[in-house]
Amino acid sequence: MAAHSPQKAQVYPRDIVVIGASAGGVSALLQPVKTLPADFPASILVVLHVAPNSPTMLPQLLDSVSMLKVKHPQDGELIEAGVMYIAPPDHDLLLNGNQVLVTRGPKENRFRPSIDALFRSVAYAYGPHVIGVVLTGYLNDGSAGLWWVQQLGGLVIVQDPRDAEQPTMPAHALTVVAADYIVPLAQLGPLLVYLTTPDESL
Repeated sequence: MAAHSPQKAQVYPRDIVVIGASAGGVSALLQPVKTLPADFPASILVVLHVAPNSPTMLPQLLDSVSMLKVKHPQDGELIEAGVMYIAPPDHDLLLNGNQVLVTRGPKENRFRPSIDALFRSVAYAYGPHVIGVVLTGYLNDGSAGLWWVQQLGGLVIVQDPRDAEQPTMPAHALTVVAADYIVPLAQLGPLLVYLTTPDESL
């Protein structure tokens, strides 16, 4: 459901999606990724909290069920539409213009990769082009980042805490921002397609 009802029509395309998740995030990501088409017109950048020394198979897992290309990016790589970039363990994922930065800066909110760090860098780089999404998890990483996304003209989506495996993170986000949409996972994929599809009437 929409917490309030922003118009889809906008001057700028919504072509950058940033997603943050923590506990329960693997299963939370699987559901919407399955519904996104191969010609999805946006780049997707994802931070999932994982143990720093554990190898992650998340890109391979998501790639196996998705029509998108899913990968850990290389530092300096240029972002492309229809590609999902997953932060590597113990590394922040940031944007500098259209270049991915993979760094090992200080932890934020006890975590590296940090959801807030990703959201803030993308909000500064792309402003109203951005859709920020916070999913299931503990604690409050992502809340401040969503605030920056919204302040700089982006749209904010929060998983309905009642639908989340761990509701703390989305619930905290809703105390910080007035979300444009509060949705269960089943609605997230179709909503992202709707919000990123150019309006031919404009």
